[in-house]
Amino acid sequence: MRILVIGSGGREHALVWKFRQHLENTVFAAPGNGGTDGLAQNTRIAADAIPELVDFARREKIDLVVPGPELPLTLGITDAMNRAGIPCFGPDAYCARLEGSKSFAKEIMVEAGVPTAACATFTNLVAAKDYARKQGAPLVIKADGLAAGKGVVVAQSLEEALAALDEMMGKKIHGAAANTVLIEEYLTGEEVSFLCLCDGREALPLPSAQDHKAVFDGDTGPNTGGMGAYSPAPLLPDNQLERMADLVIRPVMKSMAGRGHPFTGVLYAGLMLTANGPKVLEYNVRFGDPECQPLMLRLESDLATLMLACIEGRIAREELVYTRATALGVVLCASGYPGSYPGGMEITGLDEAEKDTGVIVFHGGTVHKEGRLLSSGGRVLCVTALGSGLVAAQQNAYGALKKICMPNGFYRRDIGTKGINFLQDN
Repeated sequence: MRILVIGSGGREHALVWKFRQHLENTVFAAPGNGGTDGLAQNTRIAADAIPELVDFARREKIDLVVPGPELPLTLGITDAMNRAGIPCFGPDAYCARLEGSKSFAKEIMVEAGVPTAACATFTNLVAAKDYARKQGAPLVIKADGLAAGKGVVVAQSLEEALAALDEMMGKKIHGAAANTVLIEEYLTGEEVSFLCLCDGREALPLPSAQDHKAVFDGDTGPNTGGMGAYSPAPLLPDNQLERMADLVIRPVMKSMAGRGHPFTGVLYAGLMLTANGPKVLEYNVRFGDPECQPLMLRLESDLATLMLACIEGRIAREELVYTRATALGVVLCASGYPGSYPGGMEITGLDEAEKDTGVIVFHGGTVHKEGRLLSSGGRVLCVTALGSGLVAAQQNAYGALKKICMPNGFYRRDIGTKGINFLQDN
């Protein structure tokens, strides 16, 4: 099969890696990164260059297109590929608004009866500030549009909330993404990532995962695109996956189908497990990064077969097979991330790190130059390892990470600890 993976991050490297486990597959990455270029044919086409991607897929006789990030999906890559007669794994642009517009997602959640946080929407800074003062802290401030995973501020004080509103609506630090801003009630509990493969009618749950969004240990500091993840998450065991799909995935699929846009692809519910039951924080319309990395390490089914089954409306006939082992990934970042950070740092020790069985180093922001591997992004690597349980997977991932050298790099040292504590307490 000839497969085109769109994107340049760790998620895309993991998808390429999984497709290449079947050696008969020919895989292209647009634009790819330093990790994909050893497995796929990288092509210098940006992830948002829709006409060029369609032309490339036609020219190379691509059998399956797999957009990794949300941007090409919100720009209509699936619609464009469908018009060209090329199978594309992902929702149409209308359904992609579930991620592209948080206010649209809230509208659908209310319509579908999905439990979620109470929320108010604003386009006027003065009105937003007045509301925040009336509500009091803590509050959650969200940019309505796409902001690379950085458009959410959990404000523990009123001062923090007002400052976030000034930054988003006044200074426009996220551009047009914050023309509309949501102010949500603050929910307490543990977060869990829940993903399903969807074919427009039916959903096949993937194993649960837990991401770590805050930049520093103990869930402190600003939100990021994700500092690490593991699967499964003890908070959401396998025997609860179908019940969760009935609660937060299938009602949304029914609403979208009722609007004439059946949802096909990955529907990802970011959940908060509160004392009053699970509530949806947000929806994504693609694999998470870094959740994708441990999920791909655990998956034993043929990924391309599953994706084609979604596109062709027959996912209910497929069986999901994955290892019972735990997978855990830790993200190595450039100093300063999620703010400004240096680039071009040489990375060494990857071969040594991958000598251990069950360890794969997925590249998020790397490039090969003059025979050296250099950093080219904020989230540079995701060191991912299997283990017989969460403790073993954590030990294996951090053991491998210590063998890697990158100047001005840092990582969280507590990925998986929340899950380990939960298992010890229960």
